[in-house]
Amino acid sequence: MVLATLCYVKKNRRTLMFRKSNRPGDIHAGKWNGLGGKFEPGETPEECIIREVEEESGLVIQNPSLRGVLTFPAFKNEEDWYVYVFVAREFSGTLGSSEEGIPEWVEDARLFELNLWEGDRVFMKCLEDDQFFSGKFAYESGKLVHHELVIHHNLSSLRALHNKPLMSS
Repeated sequence: MVLATLCYVKKNRRTLMFRKSNRPGDIHAGKWNGLGGKFEPGETPEECIIREVEEESGLVIQNPSLRGVLTFPAFKNEEDWYVYVFVAREFSGTLGSSEEGIPEWVEDARLFELNLWEGDRVFMKCLEDDQFFSGKFAYESGKLVHHELVIHHNLSSLRALHNKPLMSS
């Protein structure tokens, strides 16, 4: 089992997307994705995503918001991947690139024009609708063959409920 993170950094109706380098044997080669990667020993999901975003882009995110958990059965080398999905709207630093690929700001209206994994088109809509979700995406030979997506909460509604006074005086 592989534990990993994925983050969509957003600013001014744009999302920071990561175009993977065409490295030999990289299952993500040529694909566009959010930023992220595998956990290091002892890391929390938040520590992992903050480190990964900085390594891949040079940006230091603050207050990443957990938006979902995804399962990819037998995704690579027959290993199951479990991925924590975040959105970040606060960051500092200067955008740069890494050996793994090139980060680029993409207008939100153009996101689905990119060479994305098929399943990304399903769950990324939840990011725009401010929903918390879990999902399972099964691929065979790089093609999506089955998916399930469960919406657990609309986060905007929960925030509104949380901010309402419980009693009036």
